Amino acid sequence: MVLSPTRRTGLAALAAFVLVPVTACGPSGSGTAPEAEASAASHATEASAGLAREFERLEKEFDARLGVYAVDTGTEEEVVHRPDERFAYCSTHKAFSAGAVLQRNTPEEMEEVITYTEDDLLDYAPITEQHVDTGMTLMELTDAAVRYSDNTAANLLFEELDGPDGFEEAMEAVGDDVIEADRVEPGLNEAVPGDIRDTSTPRAMAESLRKFTLGDALPEDRRDVLTDMLVNNMTGDELIRAGVPEGWEVGDKTGSGGYGTRNDIAVLWPPEGEPIVLAVMSSRDEEDAEYDNALIAEAAEVVVEALA
Repeated sequence: MVLSPTRRTGLAALAAFVLVPVTACGPSGSGTAPEAEASAASHATEASAGLAREFERLEKEFDARLGVYAVDTGTEEEVVHRPDERFAYCSTHKAFSAGAVLQRNTPEEMEEVITYTEDDLLDYAPITEQHVDTGMTLMELTDAAVRYSDNTAANLLFEELDGPDGFEEAMEAVGDDVIEADRVEPGLNEAVPGDIRDTSTPRAMAESLRKFTLGDALPEDRRDVLTDMLVNNMTGDELIRAGVPEGWEVGDKTGSGGYGTRNDIAVLWPPEGEPIVLAVMSSRDEEDAEYDNALIAEAAEVVVEALA
């Protein structure tokens, strides 16, 4: 069941450095002194170098490639590491598939029942396998895909969007021209290094999540529904959620695939201040490599310490 939504606001443009404080220009004659500007630049450079070392340490410790993009939506400060490198997005796409379905359907249409058969069930279908005889509403399928990462539900959402091509078009419509959508579940989880199919970048994933949850990609009522699903996600306790302080609220969508791929995209609401939008993506070199949730949690901890 979808709980009553918590409303969040905020949308802004993004910049592109490891940690970049945004400073406002004052009126003529009241600008920052050159000495102060030099000091601020030096501090930002030192902070950036320190963060880079932390992420490189995590890559070495976990023997993985790590991509991070975070933005404080109140200050526009960013934390980044390999923000524009491609990673297989895996099940994180379900947040966007659900958002795109909510975008194109009225509340009444979201209550229409979608039927399917035993032949449609994939190996991981914890919710849809319980409702083969009755079918599920479109709203229930979005909930199953987002909160439980149900792969059959995800493919039914793809069908609603006219396949991966339709999904990619929906993403382009909200300004994401980076994502490459080619396959459905489970093929999109292969994550072969160098294959750009079904990939995106940490920056693009975070930007799109921001538009769907904090921006105007969805009407407010449907934005609240999607946000509530993310906040009540059942698969993310050991990832970004494990790296944030007690008292913070997190709405996230996880993903995993071949070559040790492990991802989490999230909106973080601290007790005070504006939300932080964060994407952490990772992979390894060997096809049968296992992932480690602690890598995502520790990367999130670095981000929170830098931005909080």
